[in-house]
Formats: sequence, structure tokens, C-alpha cells
Amino acid sequence: MTTPVEISADQARRIALGAQGFAEPAPKGAVDRRHGRKVLDRVGLIQIDSVNVLVRSQELPMFARLGDHRRDLIPSMTKGGDLFEYWAHEASHVPVDLQPLLRWRMDDAREGRGTWKGVAAVRHEEPALVRSVVDQIRERGPLTTGMIEGGGERGSDMWAWSPGKRALEYLFWSGDLTARRGPNFERWYDLPERVLPERVIEAPTPSPADAKKELLVIGARCHGVGTARDLADYFRLNVPESRVLLGELVDEGRLLPAEVAGWKDRAYLHPGARRPNNPRGRALLSPFDSLVWERARTERIWGFRYRIEIYVPKPKRVHGYYVLPFLLDGQLVARVDLKSDRQAGVLLVQGAFAEDGIDVPGVAAELVAELAGLAAFLGLDGVEVRPNGDLAPALLSAGGA
Repeated sequence: MTTPVEISADQARRIALGAQGFAEPAPKGAVDRRHGRKVLDRVGLIQIDSVNVLVRSQELPMFARLGDHRRDLIPSMTKGGDLFEYWAHEASHVPVDLQPLLRWRMDDAREGRGTWKGVAAVRHEEPALVRSVVDQIRERGPLTTGMIEGGGERGSDMWAWSPGKRALEYLFWSGDLTARRGPNFERWYDLPERVLPERVIEAPTPSPADAKKELLVIGARCHGVGTARDLADYFRLNVPESRVLLGELVDEGRLLPAEVAGWKDRAYLHPGARRPNNPRGRALLSPFDSLVWERARTERIWGFRYRIEIYVPKPKRVHGYYVLPFLLDGQLVARVDLKSDRQAGVLLVQGAFAEDGIDVPGVAAELVAELAGLAAFLGLDGVEVRPNGDLAPALLSAGGA
């Protein structure tokens, strides 16, 4: 039996930061697809979210790791054959070479197994429409939902899809279609062979168990170290099944068992995980950044309790609607509720809150500088701080307008 590797809490924090690309400085000079690929090598995928009160979430992980760059980086990587969209963590931008590892999930969607039963119902209810949708895209090229002929009308409910939309989503999740995002966040559906590289289309399909093991290894690489629940969550895998597969990966020497000080559960260490010195630098993290999206892990490593309050009624919110953690020199030291006031041309700080025990003036100065950089990245003219939260006075004193 392999002896577990003993890891201190501080080492686990530094391993996590190194695995996610926060142990190295942002590149100097122009940022291009090569830099984007390096980020994806670190994070494995980038979650997509539609909320646009600040900016679409998928732009923020790149900015946090690369700094200022052209905002069409992800679209250019998709167009260039680096990325495709699929359900990986949630809806995500995923490196194309991972597509074969997700075919078992596509098969589940196609057959309506488990949570995909509702998605697959349209195949049986309206088979002629499903065939027609594929034929239209084959003949006409990429199409949006509104361009499908004979797709019918959507219902009156907010989430009531039209029959055409249901057919498109079924075909998308089953892998018979793929999609790219348009300038207004709309999906343009197309045939996989017109979007994915030939090497991906022709790659053999691994067994579901082998594919899930590969995804767990990738999750471990992107985490550095994590529990079974942490690693399974990365690609939304079943936790009990993942525990069995993780045991096999340990037996094969592809992962190492570990015990992290202060963690109740057994951990797993990727053999290639770095243990960097205390990382320096700062970053504002999307609520959907892979460094913090597993909330229990975030609290376990940083003592930072983080919840998204988008769906909480305004009077019951503690910190605000769209709150970003602030990472400074390897610690989560503050959080800010941000909004792009596009009409006024400013990045609006609707609330700013400090974690206990921080150097308030020092954190405020660094946060003001990072907010100014984010405003410039978003094409806004400056930053406006509202007097809400215990960190707001220090931000104003540090130069926040």
C-alpha cells in the first residue's frame, strides 16, 4: 500500500495556486493564442456564464492570469480550433483534445440516461424535426435558434424553449452538433466535422471508465491536490464512482495518496504538482473561476467563505450581486461587488469588504491598481467607489474615485 504524502496546509495552498497558473507573472508584451493555450493547460476548461453585469465571466479567468489582452482571445481560440463548447464543469470552453473524453456524456444525452432524460425526449416526440434541423445546418451552414425553419414558437414561460430550440440542444448535448458563441452570446450551431480538427474527429473513443479516469487525472493536475469530491467536481463526475477510479489511479501510480494537515478526507496529489514559493501578484477572480468554484475547498484552503448571491433577494444579500474575490500574494484578502456602468463609462464598485487581519491600506492600494487595470481592459474610463463596505473608505483614500 502506498504511503500517503504528508502536506502542510500552507503547502496545499501553494500547490493549488501553482496548478492554476498563479505562481508565475503575467506575460510581457502582446498576448496571443499561445498564451491562451498555456492558461488552458493550467485550468483545463473555462466555465461560461451569461450574466453580463460586469462582463461575461469567461473573460475574467484569462485577464486574471494574463493581464491586459485583446478581448477576442477566446473567440479566436475557438475559431482557430483550440476550443469547443460543451458541458464539462457546467457549460464550458474546453480544449478540443478533451472531446473524446466526453463522448460517454454525449452518449448519455443521446440515450436520455440519468439527468439527460428531459433533453432526449424531443428525439422521440418530434423525430422529423430533429432530422430537419440537422439537414438545415448541413445544407445552410451554421445557424442560430431563430434561423431554424419550422422550429415553432417558444412558450410564454421564461425558460420555455421552442421545439426547434429543444431539438438543437438535444443535438448539441448528444454531440451530433457543436456550437460557437456569436457577438451577442448566441449559439451558432454547426456540424462537428466543420468545427473540430480532423485528428479529434478520428480519435478513438475510450471506454467510459477510462475517459473518467483521464478526466480525474486532469482535475488533479489542475487542482494540484484535492479530495475525491474536489476532483470529481471538476468535470461533474459521480463522486462514489470516482472514489473507485481514484483508487485505481493510485494503484497505477498516476496519482499519489496524500494527507493534508487540517483536511478530514483523504487527498490525492498529482505527481507533477509544483510547490512554488509564496506566489506574488494580484488578481480579481470571477465567481466562476476554477480556483474558487468548489466552495468547500476554497474555505478549506483559504478560510474564505464564498457564496454567489445573484439569486438571493437584494435585501438578504450580504456582499452584493456580482462579487469577485481579490487574490493578493497567494491569499484571498477582500471581495468587491462590481458592475460595468457602460453609460457612464466607469467600473462601479458597489461594495468592498475586507477579510479579517489584513493590512487594510496595503490591500486597498493594490486593489485600486487592479480595479484600474480591469476598467481599462473593459474599455471603461475609470473607477467609481461607492461608500459601502468596510474596505470602501480605504479604497477612496487610496485613490478610488
